[in-house]
Amino acid sequence: MTDIDAGAELDPVHPMPVPSRATGLTRAEVAERVARGEVNDVPVRSSRSVADIVRANVFTRFNAIIGVLWVIMLCVAPIQDSLFGFVILANTGIGIIQEWRAKQTLDSLAVIGESRPTVRRDGVGVAVPTSEIVLGDLIEIGPGDKIVVDGTCAEADGLEIDESLLTGEADPVVKQPGDAVMSGSFVVAGGGAFTATKVGREAYAAQLAEEASRFTLVHSELRSGISQILKYVQWMMIPTAIGLIISQLVVKDNDLKDSIARTVGGIVPMVPEGLVLLTSVAFAIGVIRLGRKQCLVQELPAIEGLARVDTVCLDKTGTLTEGGMDVSELRLLGTDEADGTGAGASADEAYVRKVLGALGESDPRPNASLQAIIDAYPDSEDWRCTEALPFSSARKYSGAAFSEGNGTENAWLLGAPDVLLPAGHPALADTEELNLKGLRVLLLARAPQGLEGAGVVDSAEPTALVVLEQRLRPDAGDTLRYFAEQDVRAKVISGDNAVSVGAVAAKLGLEGRTVDARELPEDPEELADALDDGTVFGRVTPQQKRDMVGALQSHGHTVAMTGDGVNDVLALKDADIGVSMGSGSEATRAVAQIVLLNNSFATLPSVVAEGRRVIGNITRVATLFLVKTVYSVLLALLVVCFQVEYPFLPRHLTLLSTLTIGVPAFFLALAPNKERARPHFVRRVMRYAIPGGAVAGVATFVTYLIARHYYAGTGALSAETSTATLTLFLISMWVLAIIARPYTWWRVGLVAAMGVGFLLVLVVPWLQDFFALRLVGAVMPWTAVGVSAIAAVALEFLWRWVGRRFPA
Repeated sequence: MTDIDAGAELDPVHPMPVPSRATGLTRAEVAERVARGEVNDVPVRSSRSVADIVRANVFTRFNAIIGVLWVIMLCVAPIQDSLFGFVILANTGIGIIQEWRAKQTLDSLAVIGESRPTVRRDGVGVAVPTSEIVLGDLIEIGPGDKIVVDGTCAEADGLEIDESLLTGEADPVVKQPGDAVMSGSFVVAGGGAFTATKVGREAYAAQLAEEASRFTLVHSELRSGISQILKYVQWMMIPTAIGLIISQLVVKDNDLKDSIARTVGGIVPMVPEGLVLLTSVAFAIGVIRLGRKQCLVQELPAIEGLARVDTVCLDKTGTLTEGGMDVSELRLLGTDEADGTGAGASADEAYVRKVLGALGESDPRPNASLQAIIDAYPDSEDWRCTEALPFSSARKYSGAAFSEGNGTENAWLLGAPDVLLPAGHPALADTEELNLKGLRVLLLARAPQGLEGAGVVDSAEPTALVVLEQRLRPDAGDTLRYFAEQDVRAKVISGDNAVSVGAVAAKLGLEGRTVDARELPEDPEELADALDDGTVFGRVTPQQKRDMVGALQSHGHTVAMTGDGVNDVLALKDADIGVSMGSGSEATRAVAQIVLLNNSFATLPSVVAEGRRVIGNITRVATLFLVKTVYSVLLALLVVCFQVEYPFLPRHLTLLSTLTIGVPAFFLALAPNKERARPHFVRRVMRYAIPGGAVAGVATFVTYLIARHYYAGTGALSAETSTATLTLFLISMWVLAIIARPYTWWRVGLVAAMGVGFLLVLVVPWLQDFFALRLVGAVMPWTAVGVSAIAAVALEFLWRWVGRRFPA
């Protein structure tokens, strides 16, 4: 039975009572609820389970096809013809191990970045993991905190909650005690506490967070393109395989086991089974590499997505500058110095220092600006805060009312000078001068009408300018230069004064027009044009950030958004790639695809480089795999049309695939690659794979037909197969040599090593017997070399012609 305070009131919406006490649950009550299972124990996975990893890598359509053919070959042919099955087992094992390692990296990083809400128990605030919240817990919240379970507001101090991720409404909702708060929303201003009324799987947040944080391989042009290619391959493979089976088993009337072996030899190479596996491995290794740099990739395609980005929107605070600030100057306004001694000014300054100290003490969750004021000005113990107005990024100021020690009561505002001062005020000129130096300026103003009401700003009496010096991130300049070199445009989008933001950007070497966002047009098309022209944008509201991301996307830009504050959440969610700082608000970490746990903006180039490595290398190796698929289908069709035996046994194609595709592809897929990611993956791969596969297939079949007319008698088929295998190997090696460009010492060594491997098979007797490869005479082997040389010239011509005729 749930313990209820005598003074508790039942909420009409929720069955849980809203406690009148502010101490929260006791330790005994928590234990009792845990025993009843009323705990928020939904596992939020940052990656797939081990069972899911095994299932995804083992139970695939192509593994099923290969598995059936493998079993058949084990029954009817020597073990040499079943090697392709063992290769599939090895490849699948590698894929499972790599993804498991990536899972471990993701899970460990997710624990580092996991939020720990503050729960009040026995009257004391304690930070606990989300999974340890129990039904009835009193959870404290402040700016930037995400509501992790459903509940009822118990305390509110200017509490404003943004529910846009749930309702689509951008305006924050003011909450009072007794109001419902929904998980998945987040605090934008004020503070308070709420009582948990739904935990575990009942809470909407559990479903939302589990879905948003789940390890996924979808929504990727690379992976969707590969799936599209595999679909085409499957449709080509079915009729071709049926025709080949009929041809080998019925028409030629050969030995049954040999016919089955050659039929399987024709079907197996049509399957580009290693392509999906290699893509998964490349992504997984990318996650591991980035994990070592304290970069949490919450969705794998984010690695690819950031590599395709052409515009990066940067929030100044926390991204270009460090979170901390220092008060560098206090300028008094309207000081009476009639006596000429300056004594009045000193007295006024001492009073202003007391006001600033009291304002700092009035906010339990100060932002970076207010923290700098707290560090500079101690609180006056005899002042008492009677009312507080938390800072809001939409409002651009905060405030508090105080009962001073002498019985006087005053209300004060602290915020942006250009918001609190009327146009033309002399202090705005000083502010602009300071902003030009990259300094941040806040205005302290007395509010004679109090903190509430329509005329608060208009009646404000300016008192002093507080000048803050921001700490630039030492690595921000180098990162901006990297993006410029990579043709990625940087747009600084900040809620601060435009001139100040422009000065900071200029210090970091970012050139371009500075724009005050209040002057931007509302029309989406005009806004997009203005964004193309400008580089630095100040006084941007949270809704404007979101609109700016959408406007850039409407002009065909792929947009990444970085940020760490609650005012960045909407833009982060709408951007193609959202990047959050690890020290940022919980809300930003929840919606971002990439979290920089070390808070270093300089990690972004590593993510871009990793994505380019994956995309560029998978494009390379995909061409290798699909050339094999094309020539395999073409050879099968030619065999059916010419009514001849299939020229290869499975062991021959296993050897060729290993030396010209499998081993080289693994190294090429993990090699450095700085080439900028380009769209249209399918078109770019197929434009080379189709002509390359056609040349290889036709040249090999021509050599095979010549050999059939040349050789006769016992062992003729074996000699013909050996000649055809030599031809196909040489042509495949030339394709590999083209794909490996531009050459480096290790690429040349890789190609040469594969050639040496095949040469060993041809000269070592037991390898000749094992792979059934023995070149007979000198005429046909040199004929094979000649045909391969002609095919190589044709490949070079086609590769260049395709590059000009069908540019990517």
